[in-house]
Amino acid sequence: MMGYEGAGWGGGFWMFGEVLLIIGLVVLVVWAVSAASRAGRPGQDSSRPTPNEILRERFARGEISEQEFEQARKVLGSDR
Repeated sequence: MMGYEGAGWGGGFWMFGEVLLIIGLVVLVVWAVSAASRAGRPGQDSSRPTPNEILRERFARGEISEQEFEQARKVLGSDR
């Protein structure tokens, strides 16, 4: 019977490779889901103006007074 003579290390090697492949696929799926969820967050868009920028624009257009501007700036805090 020569069927099982060479299967010792070879079979173990292939089983180890399959486990690594499955782990790699799981990591890839988790990374893809994580990246997709981060892309959908509304606060991550860098093209949108910050609240302080909107406040400065409103003050520049004369929509709010200096007193209202200063009060709102204190409430909002500084840009981050």
